[in-house]
Amino acid sequence: MIVRSIFLSILLMISSTFASAKVTQVNYKAKFGIFGTVGTIKNRLDQNKKTYQIDTTVKLAGLAKMIMGGQTEHYISKGHMEKGKMVSDLYQMISKKKHKTVSKEYRIDHKRKFVTKRYRKWKDGKLVKETIERLKFYAKDDLLTLYFNMDKAITQKGKVYMIKAVGLEKQKGIVKVTVPTDAKASAYKKDLGKSADWYAKALIVQKNFRKKKGEILLSVDKDRFIKKAVIKDVLLYGDAKLIRTK
Repeated sequence: MIVRSIFLSILLMISSTFASAKVTQVNYKAKFGIFGTVGTIKNRLDQNKKTYQIDTTVKLAGLAKMIMGGQTEHYISKGHMEKGKMVSDLYQMISKKKHKTVSKEYRIDHKRKFVTKRYRKWKDGKLVKETIERLKFYAKDDLLTLYFNMDKAITQKGKVYMIKAVGLEKQKGIVKVTVPTDAKASAYKKDLGKSADWYAKALIVQKNFRKKKGEILLSVDKDRFIKKAVIKDVLLYGDAKLIRTK
């Protein structure tokens, strides 16, 4: 459960192909304290001038895979483009572990500005639970578009940004992102290295942190994708790291 939450937290932060679409592949490996490499994250983005689709697959490895019973997670975001920015219409998370499957599906109504969440749980292929609710907040981003739209949301160093994303009900969808000036980035470079184009820190609510709010430190490559992420103070185990491999 801790490992799954770590992957979710890092994504604060991809497989349909469209005509004349641009395809982008961004992959990561995750490391976690004494466990070493605990998994991989593969992101595929298919995008044209009107629509986009992101598919993200999370797979565990090594000891983490044994502990979690071979659990895998698949995230999907589908939507449309507005002035070069992705706007989510559908966000879904599917988690599979042994004989259990869980699906969380969010549909965003932009005209009436509300989000509907559908939760389903299966055991041995049989549906055992289903709920449908309207969230108390509205957002154009989900957890995947938040990541891929970051280059457009973050426009200036030395500022704090409050960004909303579907999939973060515990904090009413709000993510606080701090972008330091170059002069104040030294504390980030200690964890993330010195070769990034710019740095950021995001605060999230997560029960597996020692503090009520956990810090995710991010370094961003020149192509505007996240190069490395470090989650500070994961309960009992120290820091977790996400490192770009492609």
